[in-house]
Formats: sequence, structure tokens, C-alpha cells
Amino acid sequence: MLRFLETHPKYRPHFPHWTETEEYLSRLMMDPDKMKLTPVFIMKAEELYELLDVNKRFVTIVTFVAPWSITCKTIMELTREFVVDPDLEHILFCEITVEDFPEVAEKFAIRSVPSILFFRDNHVCERLIGADVQGYTSKMAEEPPESTDDELGFDDGVDEDFLASSTNATTAGDDDEEGLANITEDDGEDEEGEAEGEEEEGDDEEDDDLDGINFSDLELSESNDDQPSLSRKHTKQKVLSSDAESSPESENDEADQTENPEIPAEYWQVQRLIKYVKAGNPTATIIAMSSLRDFNLRDKYVQMAIKEAGGLEVLLNILETDENRCKIASLLVLREISSNPEISRNIYNMRGLETLIHTLRDPAKELKLLSAETIANISKIRKARRAMRKGDGISRLVDMLDFEQPGMFSGGADEETDFEVPRCGACALWSLAKSTKNKDAIRRAGAIPLIAKLLQTRQVSVVIPVVGILHECASEASFRLAIRTEGLLDYFVEGLKTPNHDLTQFCASAIYMCAEDPESRQIVYEKGAIDPLISIILDEHLRKNKPLLSAATGAIWKCASAIAKAGKYLEQGLVEMLVHLLDDEPENVLTNVAGAIEQIVMADPKNARLIKRAGAIPPLIGLLTINNPALLVNATKAVGQLAVDDEARREMDQQDGFRLVWSLLKHPNSSVQASAAWAICPYVESSKDSGDVVRNFVGGLEALVNLLKSNEMMVQAAVSQAVAVIATNDENLGIMSDHGVVQNLAKLAPTTDDQLRRCLASAIAECCKYKNNSTDFGRRKAVSPLCCYLTSEDSLVHRAAAKALAALSSDARNCITMHQCGVVPYLINMIGSLDNELQRAAAGVMHNIRKLALATEKVRLR
Repeated sequence: MLRFLETHPKYRPHFPHWTETEEYLSRLMMDPDKMKLTPVFIMKAEELYELLDVNKRFVTIVTFVAPWSITCKTIMELTREFVVDPDLEHILFCEITVEDFPEVAEKFAIRSVPSILFFRDNHVCERLIGADVQGYTSKMAEEPPESTDDELGFDDGVDEDFLASSTNATTAGDDDEEGLANITEDDGEDEEGEAEGEEEEGDDEEDDDLDGINFSDLELSESNDDQPSLSRKHTKQKVLSSDAESSPESENDEADQTENPEIPAEYWQVQRLIKYVKAGNPTATIIAMSSLRDFNLRDKYVQMAIKEAGGLEVLLNILETDENRCKIASLLVLREISSNPEISRNIYNMRGLETLIHTLRDPAKELKLLSAETIANISKIRKARRAMRKGDGISRLVDMLDFEQPGMFSGGADEETDFEVPRCGACALWSLAKSTKNKDAIRRAGAIPLIAKLLQTRQVSVVIPVVGILHECASEASFRLAIRTEGLLDYFVEGLKTPNHDLTQFCASAIYMCAEDPESRQIVYEKGAIDPLISIILDEHLRKNKPLLSAATGAIWKCASAIAKAGKYLEQGLVEMLVHLLDDEPENVLTNVAGAIEQIVMADPKNARLIKRAGAIPPLIGLLTINNPALLVNATKAVGQLAVDDEARREMDQQDGFRLVWSLLKHPNSSVQASAAWAICPYVESSKDSGDVVRNFVGGLEALVNLLKSNEMMVQAAVSQAVAVIATNDENLGIMSDHGVVQNLAKLAPTTDDQLRRCLASAIAECCKYKNNSTDFGRRKAVSPLCCYLTSEDSLVHRAAAKALAALSSDARNCITMHQCGVVPYLINMIGSLDNELQRAAAGVMHNIRKLALATEKVRLR
């Protein structure tokens, strides 16, 4: 455009807002160095009409874009590359935002963005729809016409008032007509005759053609007889387009769909409906959105059409009106399309969640229902869950759970409707409960008593989301306590006996989450949950429902310790049933079964032989080769517990199980490393030749010692215990000492975690038996932290710490450090303990300290 104005200065007065200041010209058209051009950005509708009319003898490319569209950005960047291309100097590039000029978009039948229109002689000679980069580039590569400024029809005889600033500008003056006539004569009589012969046909098509528009007054002047001839002639020259005439609107639709065969027809139909929603009155809006709901709103192309047409913003704006019918129609659409995470994210970014929270306050019941269901979809993204918590949305949803208790009933149609509000509120809270902070917010908002009332209704549609909330929130200890004290575990057990498989699944999952503490496990066991869980596993039809099977086996895993103590179900073949599930089942089921086996053996080591005879060893060893961290954790724990039985351990040796467990110390997952270290301990303790077996693993002891450098406390504790067990063999202890076990253990000594303290003290006590390790521990300042272990409230920590101090007290310097730390009063109290090991260890420390004190006194008296 700048070059156009520079070569035609007499037209500059028609564009004063572009040329009146150098600053504006540089900002809008080019850099200060006047070398880098940009497309003309249309700021008034009249500007586009003026540009097209002034430049009608040449090619003008207008790109219709929307700033929020990603595909538009691709086309805009490509256009900026074409603008600076010297081979495309003859083309004028313009950009217009459709949202700022809907009347212009309507005039040119713009149904989607980006749309690229090629103008010549005030006609659309080509149209590209969408991000058709290849088509756009190929059009730019076509041969340009060889034209001069005189051929463009701008000579000295053109009237200075040729263009008016409004869209009602009249035709050119007499001089202008004369100039145009001269051009026609120069082109030759044959061409002129051909153009005149085609003029009538072109005029007939022009009446029905939205693309064939003159932009002086939106139609060709009747007084200028030469202009249609020139228009027709230059269209046939085909600078950047085909020689086809402008087609009617219906033909353009077919052409658009042909050029984009991957986009279905519904895409364009939905965009047209969104346009009607934008422009219509309340009645038209309801009709348009009712038509919109006839489409599959969960289809990706339909959702893409709504988003790219600006429909999301329109739908959210409708919610801020006072027209309830329109708001309900809008929410019906939002509820469906928000199932798409990308759409939900866009709604959140548009601050639509605040509008939905405000809608929850509306007294209209249907608005509350639809808003809650939409929030349930949007809250599946993390940012939305946080926004709901900060925006007081959780308390409003909890209020929706409150209702007048109608008593027990069978569940008729009317009663179902009465519970729609709490059902929708529970669905939204279910989604929100995936956030840890939201779980506490739900509890503090008083949801537990309301949930207990809803569970009494026996309405499956309500109970399922309510149990879902409890399932998500049961990971928090405070929520589990509230569930137990409110007696909600009874409802979970009753839910296992319902014919609704979804409800059964969620109840089993809730039991799995709640049965973390011994009290809850015992309650579940006493309420009779085991029988329906076993029935699910034994039923071949129900076993095909893998989510239900996973939930049932998970509940049995958590209750396995209570089951093992009773012994009733073990005698009835529970172990054989679980072992049978170790073949050809999903990994989450295998994880649960391995966990149940581990708990059964942990409750009573004698059960190890029962499990071995059921044939569990080979499939359990096979699980150690599956790269699933949760499965590996439970499988290694089960193998470690079974190692206490001689027969089971021998079978594991035949299956090369101990080597597989040891190899898991190198697994990248810290939980797997910790479980493998714990599994090594019972194997080494129970096996007579374990010392030789451990040394046969090349680099095994070095890898074990290096794991003490882990940043995970559970790995540090497990490896410390493994070191304590392996160090009972002198040769292995010597190897580990050479690899720096003293140094690594001493660095961990200042910990405050009781489990790590217990394991660490046991390892230090064993390592002090090798050469000068006790002196080395003192030199590395490990004695003072160990003295602090005596202040712990854990009696097991006291025993391990006393043993470690007894071993360290063999060095005189360590005795002095212990005395300075004030351990004597604690040791005196421990000597009176009922724990024999603790008594002996405490007495041993006192003996060494007293021995050193007497020796010092003798030296002083000399």
C-alpha cells in the first residue's frame, strides 16, 4: 500500500489517517528505515471499500481473521512474508478482523476464519478457506501480469475527488471515463467486443452474487459502460485466480467443502448457527441453539466450529443476561461441549467459571442443575479446581446437597426428580475432590452429615456420585476418621450387595481407600463385606467387568490382615482363588492380589507354606519382570514375606527369584528400590548361605551402599536395614566398609524420622564390629545424633539406639561424647526396662562409660 501511495500521490488525500503523520505511517505501514512493509490493517469499513475501488485494476488480497484463532496466526505470518517479497510488489495485502466488522463479513459471506479473498475489478476472483498454506503459497507463485502505472488506469486526467470517504461515493468524473475509454481502445477492438458481448451475462449473475460487489456504492455505476468490460477482461487474465466467474453463495459453500474434504458439512452449518446466535433476539437465539443441539455436540468438528466462530464467548455472555430461557439453552450446549478438556480450558480462560458460580445462586432449579453439571466437566482441569475453592464455589455446591429427608422409598419418577439438585451438586464435588486442598474444604463446608443423609435415600443416581466423593476424599486421614465416626462404612458394605454394578464398584473402591487403619478393616470385616467381595470374584460374568474386579480385589487386599487372623476364609479356599487370579489379569488386579498375599503372610508367617502349596511362587516371580512400579512394589514385598519359609525360599532359588529382587535395587523408581531392599532382609536372615550368595552378585554390595545417598527417606531406611542384616557376615561387612558404608551412614545420623532412626542405629551397631569403624563413626560426628535417639517416644528406636551406643562405646572418645550429651539419666531408666535386649545394651554403655571414668580417676590420683 505504501508503494501504491508513493507512486500515486494524488490519492493520498483520500487516506489522511494513513499519511498525515510520519509516526503513524511508520508504525502502521513500515519500519523507520522504510524498508519493511506490513499488511494494511483495516480500521474502518469504508477504508476497505475505498482501497478495493482505487486498486480495482490490480489484485488486492484481503485476509479475514480473528485474533483468538491459531490457524489465523499461521496465515497472518505467511502474509507478512509475502508483503516483503519484491516479486509480489504488484499485490496489495489487507487484513480485517471479522469480529470488529460483522457487516463486512456478512457482505462477503465469511463463514469461517481465516478466509482469504482475491479481489480484482471489485469482484472476488478467488477464495481460500482455512489455513490452506499450500494453496495460498501456490497462488503467490503464479506468474504476475506485466503492467505499468498507465495500464492501471491512473493518469493525470483522473479527478481528485474520484473517491468519497463514505460508502455512498458516486462514479468517476468525465476525465476518469475518458481515461478508461482510452485504455479500452488501446487493448484492441476484438477484446472490447468480447467484453461487451459478455457484459449482459455478467450482470445477470451479479444480482445473486455476494462476491461480485462494487465498493463505491456496492454496485457498478450504470453511467460507466466500460468498467464491466474491463472487469471481465482482467478476470480472464487470471493473475492469481482461475478464469471462473464469481459464483452464487450456494456454489461457494460447495467449493469450500470441496477444498477441505476432511471437514464435514456440519462444521459450516454450526458456524452459521453461531452467527445467528450472535445477531438474533431472544427468540431467535433459543431457536438457533435448539437447532445447534440437534448436532452431536461431543463431536470434535462441531466443538471446533463453535470455538472458532466465537461461540464460547457468546454462550457465556448469554449467562449474564436476565432471560432464563436463553440461559438454559446456553447451559445445555455448554454442558455437552465442556466434556472436551480443551473447551473446558478455554471456558476457564474466559473467566466463565465465575459466571457459572454466580449462576448457582439463581433460584431457578434448572439453572442450578445445568451449572453444576457444567462445573463438573470443567473441574476436571487443575486450575478450575483451585478457582472453585477460592471463588466460594465449593460451599455453594455443598449447599445443594441439603434437602428435606423424605424417608425411605422405592424410588419413583417424581422422587428421582426431587434428588436432581443434590445429584448434580455431588457430581461437581466429585470432580473437585481430586484436589487435596479441596478435600479439606469439602469437609469443612459440612459435607459429611449431608452425605450420610443422601446415602440413606437408596437412590442409585445420587448414591454413586456421593460414594465417588468419599472414595476420592478417603485418602485424607481426617476424612477417613469422619467416615468411620459417622458410620458410613455400613453403607459401603450394603452397597456391595446391590444389583447395580457401578454402585458395587464404587463401594468396593471406597472400602479399599478407607481400610487403611486397623479399626476400619475390622469394621468392614465384621459387617460382612468379605462374602459379597468373594462372590464378585467367583462369578465368571462379573469377573469380565475388570474395573469391578479391580475394586473387589483391592478391598480384599486392604482387609487381608483381618481375614488372615480369622482364618475362616483361608480354610474355604481364598488363597487358591487369589492365586488363580495371578494369570492373565490386568496389572491393577495383579497388584491387588500380590498385596493381599503379602498381608496374609505378614499376619501369620505360617500362611507362607499354604500359599506356596497353592502354587503362588512361579507367578509371583514372573511379576518381577513386569515394569509396573506399583505391581513391583507389592510383588517384591510378597516374595520377601514368603522367604521366611524354607520350602518357599528353595522354590524361589530355583526360579532365580533372589537375583531378580536384587536387580530391582537398580530400578529408577524409589518405591521399587525400597521394597526390594526390604525383601532382601528376610531372605538373608533366613538363609544360611546368604553371605556367599550376596557376594556372587557382581557390584551388588557397592550398589547397595550407594543407595544410602538417595534423597528418599524410605529408600534410606530400607537400605540401612538391609545393610544391618548383610553386615552380620564379616566378609560382606568388610566389602561394604571398603565402599564407604561408614561415611554414608554417618551423614544420615541427624535424621528425626523414627523409622530411619531405628534402621540406621541397627546398621551402625553391626558396622562397628569391623576394625576401627566405631572410631570412624565418632570422627565423623555420628555419636551425638545417636544420643538424641534416646529422647524418641518409640521403644524400638530406644532399643536400636542403645545397641548402637553400646557398640560405639568401645572407643574412649565416643564415651566422652556420650557423657557430654547427657545420656546417663536415660540409660539408667532403660536399665529398668522390661525389654531384655534394651536392658543389656543400656547396661553395656554404662559399663564402658564407668570403666573410662575409673581409669581417668586412677590417672588423676597418680
